[in-house]
Amino acid sequence: MVIDPIADYLTRLRNAIKARHLVVEVPASNMKKRITEILFEKGYILSYKVDESGPQGSIKIALKYSYPSKDPAIMKLERISKSGLRKYASASRLPRVLNGLGIAILSTSKGVMSDKEARLHKVGGEVLCYVY
Repeated sequence: MVIDPIADYLTRLRNAIKARHLVVEVPASNMKKRITEILFEKGYILSYKVDESGPQGSIKIALKYSYPSKDPAIMKLERISKSGLRKYASASRLPRVLNGLGIAILSTSKGVMSDKEARLHKVGGEVLCYVY
C-alpha cells in the first residue's frame, strides 16, 4: 500500500530518467492519467499509453531525451504539497516556476491542470508539483 501515490508516481519517473530508461510503467489512477496528459501536452514526455487490464491498470510512459547530448526533457520533478503539509494557492497567487520556463501542476475545483491553464480559468487549488 502506497501512502502518497503522486509522490510514488514522481519518484518512479525521476528514477527512470536517472537510469536513462526509455519507458516507465506506473500504476494508473485518474489523477495520474491527467498529470501524464499534462506532461505530454507540454512536451515533457514523448508519448503514453493507458493499459486498462487488471484491477487497477497501468500507464506506460515513453520518456523524452534530446538527440545528440541525450539530456532528459524533464530536469527536475519536485513534489510540493505533501500528505503531511498541503500547499494551496489562490488564483491571484499561482506559482511561476523558473519565470514561466517550467510548469506547476495543480488540483483545482475544475480538475487537474497546469498553472497557465489555472490562470486562464482564474481558479486556485492545491499545488501538486513543479516540473522543469
